Amino acid sequence: MKDLPLPVEFTSFLEGRGFVELFPPQAAAVESGLLDGKNLLVASPTASGKTLIAALAAFKRIVVQKRKVVYLSPLRALASEKYAEFKGLLEGFGVSCVISTGDFDSSGEALKAYDLLVLTNEKFDSLLRHGVSWLADVGLFVSDEVHLAGSGDRGPTLEMILTRVIHSGVDAQLLSLSATVSNAEEVARWLRSELVELTWRPVPLREGVYDRGRVWFADLQGEIETVRSSYGGAIDVAVDSIARGGQSLIFASTRRRAVSLAAKASELTSRHLGEAERRACADAARRIRESGEETSLSRLLADVVSKGAAFHHAGLPHEHRKLVEDAYRERAVKLLASTPTLAAGINLPARRVVVADLTRYDGERGMSSPISVMEYRQMAGRAGRPQYDEFGEAVIVPPPALGAEDAVRHYVESSPEPIESRLGGERGMRIHLLAVIASRMGISREEVDAIFSKTLLAAQAGRESVARHLDSALGYLFAEQLVVEKGGKFHATGFGKRVSTLYIDPITGVLFKKNMGGFEPGPDHTVRLLHLVAKSPDFEPRFPLREKYYAQAYEFLERNRGSVSPPGGGRTSFLEYEEALQEMRTVMVIDSWIDERKEDDILERLGAEPGDLHRAVDSADWLLYCLCELARLYGRQEVIKEAGFLRRRVEKGVRQELVELTRLKGVGRARARALYSSGYKTVKAVRDAPAEKLALVDKIGPTIAQRIKEEAA
Repeated sequence: MKDLPLPVEFTSFLEGRGFVELFPPQAAAVESGLLDGKNLLVASPTASGKTLIAALAAFKRIVVQKRKVVYLSPLRALASEKYAEFKGLLEGFGVSCVISTGDFDSSGEALKAYDLLVLTNEKFDSLLRHGVSWLADVGLFVSDEVHLAGSGDRGPTLEMILTRVIHSGVDAQLLSLSATVSNAEEVARWLRSELVELTWRPVPLREGVYDRGRVWFADLQGEIETVRSSYGGAIDVAVDSIARGGQSLIFASTRRRAVSLAAKASELTSRHLGEAERRACADAARRIRESGEETSLSRLLADVVSKGAAFHHAGLPHEHRKLVEDAYRERAVKLLASTPTLAAGINLPARRVVVADLTRYDGERGMSSPISVMEYRQMAGRAGRPQYDEFGEAVIVPPPALGAEDAVRHYVESSPEPIESRLGGERGMRIHLLAVIASRMGISREEVDAIFSKTLLAAQAGRESVARHLDSALGYLFAEQLVVEKGGKFHATGFGKRVSTLYIDPITGVLFKKNMGGFEPGPDHTVRLLHLVAKSPDFEPRFPLREKYYAQAYEFLERNRGSVSPPGGGRTSFLEYEEALQEMRTVMVIDSWIDERKEDDILERLGAEPGDLHRAVDSADWLLYCLCELARLYGRQEVIKEAGFLRRRVEKGVRQELVELTRLKGVGRARARALYSSGYKTVKAVRDAPAEKLALVDKIGPTIAQRIKEEAA
């Protein structure tokens, strides 16, 4: 560390944090020109030290060269983790750090005041669309998890922002960080970067497969370890490692399976807790019970955590996921059963990773498909806790139809799949083509072709293929009046520009534009507005229409026939009716939320888990805002009024009469209902009431009473 061409104050600080010698990937990056401003693609396994590589380059750019650094992350959770790491490493040297992952309708000019900006890919894309003024001040772009350019949902955005960064004309270094992929050289050429590729890990990885009560380690000349049989392969293999003093992480294909595995395993993990660990688990369980609304899911989680196990998936509220992560990092929780999303997100290493399922349900194809080698590598990469373990272990539990040797041959001994562009899909192409056109005063077809000729799609599929995709997307944008042609150049219409800066799919914008009529005062348009939001391709998560919810959705649709009409007008095909029923389930979830139903009731009655509920609320809130903004463009005051009022209800989860009270800071749905029920139905009533009387209201008390009186004034 002391040999690096960086100020001794910084290298000494890093040495004090335990960074005395560089890991091989770090040393290779420095030798390849990391601190000289060269573009690099560093492809190496999880936990091989890529964050420190970025920190070294960031320090050089910010402190020595007085330039900005933008760190791009594919996930919010990962962005939060990296933000905390960079603050810890750089803030003591006068580096100001900021994180920004939401609010896609913000100009981003306030970010100009900071040195290091941690952004999600989507947030940075939205800043490019708003034309931020500080882009030329950036001296280093760091793009984390670049291999996700080959993913179907986030890949096109990552591909386009990297294309625009590389060819923006800004004098900036590009540092791309990736897991090992089979076509790293091809990707490095596209990124105009030198490839630094190593398979080194700080904790060696042993990979094996479970077969009839034994674990066979493929990379140790067939060494075999006998596992005690109790609760099935995945749990037995995980608990075996815990009995030897380690922690285990089980990856399951579904939430239900993750919950089931954790609940069963907790009967065994409780036997392996020391007294201090038992107290820490009890404390974590107490915090789970006290945070957020109590539900059957939170009660189960708290019970499991108290026994030294836990489950983790997107259906849990954010605060519960965080409590589970903290308890696991503190080594109190011994076993964590998770869905695969954790593999590509936050850093939670375990001595032993158990891959319990080798298939995933593919929503597009409607069937289960084998996981990729890359996905297995991401999961296996979590094995091995630096500072705690001499080695990590990844164990596959194959299904009966797949033999142990076949599992090893396909997943352990095979190379990860190549990164392949997904920009050619209809959705990605129309979104990003509109963004390119809308961010310019006018652009010719030749200039559009020139930009897209620099994408990974063009490098892999050829310019002719790209041109065909562009033709198709242009046809849609012209037909829906998002783009027009004047004087041989493409121009985004006012509508097209606003759709682009709102960061929504053009189809969502067109859907909203075509459904702005018929909002005259009188009828209640709540269900109609919620249905409009639920139909949007930008709404997430989608609540699947399982058989047990079919009757509910049918009754709700028939009851609201006046507000909701299935696609196609009067006569409707079976598939269109099924689609409308699917949308009704989503509408019912949001409608229950604004009807002040408790989270546990929504979970039990509609099967919407708290984490999904809150994501759906955030999504509806954002899309109602977008609807208001597009209505503003066309002067549709009645839409602005109704959608704006509904947005406040969605944000707070209240019926109409509580909207005014929830304007008071610190007054949520529960306190607002308590105040209303006690006769304080308006802000004026709260303002005029004696503080001592307000304090007697349930959930208020003296401190909150005084605070909301001041707020009301």
